[in-house]
Amino acid sequence: MNGEGGSRGVAGEGDSDAPGRRSVLLAGSAALAGLLTEAGPGTVTWASAAEPALAPNIVYILADDLGWKDVGFHGSDIATPNLDQLAATGAELEAFYVQPMCTPTRAALLTGRYPLRYGLQTGVIPSGGRYGLATDEWLLPQALHAAGYETALIGKWHLGHADRKYWPRQRGFDHFYGALVGEIDHFKHTAHGVGDWYRDNAPLAEPGYDTTLFGDEAVRLIGAHDTKKPLFLYLAFTAPHTPYAAPQEYLDRYPHIADPLRRAYAAMITAMDEQVGRVVTALDAKGMRRNTLIVFHSDNGGTRSAKLTGESVVKGELPPDNGPYRDGKGTLYEGGTRVVAIANWPGRIGPGKVGGMMHVVDMYPTLVGLAGGTTAGSKPLDGMDVWRTISTGAPSPRREIVYNVDPFLGAVRRDDWKLVWTGLLPGRMELFDVAADPSEKVDLSQKHPETVAALRQRIADLARQMSEPLLLADIFRIVLSAPPATPLELLESAE
Repeated sequence: MNGEGGSRGVAGEGDSDAPGRRSVLLAGSAALAGLLTEAGPGTVTWASAAEPALAPNIVYILADDLGWKDVGFHGSDIATPNLDQLAATGAELEAFYVQPMCTPTRAALLTGRYPLRYGLQTGVIPSGGRYGLATDEWLLPQALHAAGYETALIGKWHLGHADRKYWPRQRGFDHFYGALVGEIDHFKHTAHGVGDWYRDNAPLAEPGYDTTLFGDEAVRLIGAHDTKKPLFLYLAFTAPHTPYAAPQEYLDRYPHIADPLRRAYAAMITAMDEQVGRVVTALDAKGMRRNTLIVFHSDNGGTRSAKLTGESVVKGELPPDNGPYRDGKGTLYEGGTRVVAIANWPGRIGPGKVGGMMHVVDMYPTLVGLAGGTTAGSKPLDGMDVWRTISTGAPSPRREIVYNVDPFLGAVRRDDWKLVWTGLLPGRMELFDVAADPSEKVDLSQKHPETVAALRQRIADLARQMSEPLLLADIFRIVLSAPPATPLELLESAE
C-alpha cells in the first residue's frame, strides 16, 4: 500500500513531485519556507532573518454544499470561469478533506482542532440551538489579529447565534457582515421569518441577493484596506446551499437545463463565481494581488439526501454532483468529506495538482505560520503545517484523516486504508483502499481483519477522548421543556 504523496494528475494515483513543478516553485517559495521554524509540537513561529518577508494577505473563500464535480475545471457544464482560472494558475488540492457538515467544518478551520474535542462533531447548530463554539478556543482570527492582521468575516458564520459571546466580533474579527445562522432566504435574509442579517453586532435590513451583497462588501473592504497591515478576509458564501434560488439574470444563462432545481443550483454557483472574480479584480486594483494567498473550497460535499438539505423542504432529484465519490453531505464517505479545493498565490504557488492528504484543520497552523504568528495561545492542535505540500508539491506530513467520531459512527483513514464504523444497531464495519477504490465500491473488511482491528481501535480511542455532543444536549433540553401536545379544543372544553 502506498500513502498519497505530492503532486499527481489524479488524487491517489501516479507518481509525485514532477521535476518541472518543483524547479518553478522552489525559487519562489524557498526563501519564505526557510523563515519558518517549529517551536514545539503544534506551534509555528518565524525564524530570525535580516529582512523578514512581508506577511501575506489571506483571502479564504468557502462555498456552502458545493458538489465536487460542479465546477468547470472538474468537467461540469456549470460555468465557473473565475474559479477555473484560479485552478489553472494555482494548486488543485486533490485530497483535501473537511468535516461532513457545515458547523463542524467551520469550527475545524477556525480552531485547527477536530470538532469532537469541543462538542461540535454531531450535526449543525439549528436555528433554535442555544449553544456555540466554545469560547475558550483560541480562533484563527484571534491568532492572526495578534500577528497584526486586519480581520473580517463576510458571509455565513454558523458557529453560535443565541448569545452574543459566540458572535464573530467577539471571536477575533474586526468586521462582520452577513448571517449568523445556517440557512437564510437568499433575498429576504430571514430564517423562519426572522431577520438574520448583521453588520458587526447590529441587525441590518437591506434588499438584495446575498451572494451579490457579499461580493459588494468584499470589494468595498479591499478598496478601503490600509495596505500597511495584512488582511485576513474570510469570505463564506451561502451558495449553493438551499433554498435553491438565484436572480433571473443567472437563471437565464441555463436555458438548456430543464430541471428547475438544477437550473437554480447552477445559477447560484455561477453567481458565486462571478463574485470571486470581482474580489480578484479588486485585489489587483489595490495592488495587493501578488502578496495574497487565495484559498477556496466547499464546507462539505454536495447534498445527496433530502434529509440533509437543511431547514428547507426540497422535493425532486437533488442537483449536486460529487463526481466519482460516494454519497454526499452528512456522510463519512468521500462524497461528503473530500471537496473541491484550490490554493492560489502568484509567484509562490505554481500550477499543478497536489495529491497529498490535507484536512481543513491543517489550515490553522499553515496560515498562522505564513502570517508570522504563533499558535501558542491555542489548545493542542490536530492540524499540521502543510505549506510545503501546497507550495512545492512536497509529500504531505499527514498520514491520517479523522473524518469524524461521534456516538453513532466514526471513520478514520490511515495512508490508503479507510474504516467506516456505523455504530447504530445492527452496526457494520466497512474497509476501503481509497487509493485503488476512491469510489468506495469494494468493502475489504473480511479480507483484512488486522487492519480493521487497528483502525477500529483508533476510533475507539478517539471516542474516549471526545466531548459530549452539544446538539444532543440541546435536543434533550428542547424535548424535556416542550409543552404538552394536548389538542387546543380539549383545553378549551375543560375550562
